[in-house]
Amino acid sequence: MANALFYLFSFFTLITAVGVVVNKNTVNAALCLLLSLVGVAGLFALLDAYLLAALLVLVYAGAVVALFLFIVMLLDVQGGVRAPFQRTTAVAGTVGLAVLVAGLAALAGRSGLASTPAPATAAGAAPVGAVLKHYAEMLFTTYLLPVQVVGFLLLIAMQGVIVLSRKFAAEDAK
Repeated sequence: MANALFYLFSFFTLITAVGVVVNKNTVNAALCLLLSLVGVAGLFALLDAYLLAALLVLVYAGAVVALFLFIVMLLDVQGGVRAPFQRTTAVAGTVGLAVLVAGLAALAGRSGLASTPAPATAAGAAPVGAVLKHYAEMLFTTYLLPVQVVGFLLLIAMQGVIVLSRKFAAEDAK
């Protein structure tokens, strides 16, 4: 059952990630990104990393994608005619794809992959609250400054978009 769920979440994540790249409408691409992040959260949940899955959905899918959609809708960017790919871009993309396929083939050809360790028994495992308490202590002590900086950067970006959109509205009225 776990293998079937893994393949389902992987396929779902890959399809929605391709939707992000090939979609011409920015809003639809952002919604595909949201679905892709939900698929990655499902993969985290399969790895028993429930905190990472919840944080991915809350922080990235909930806040960052919502902020991105807010900015895109506020700017009201119209899709125009796109310039065709240049030759160097196509060559770089092809080389990147070849390196990715070669790496995956080398990984699949490796026979001595390490097996995952057995999960800890109930008697030896730390209670879930203790692990979450450790994460909370690290978040509010060691990583407090980076979290605050990211929050302020997002706030500044949103204010910049509001100022830019008001400038465009003022020019349209003239």
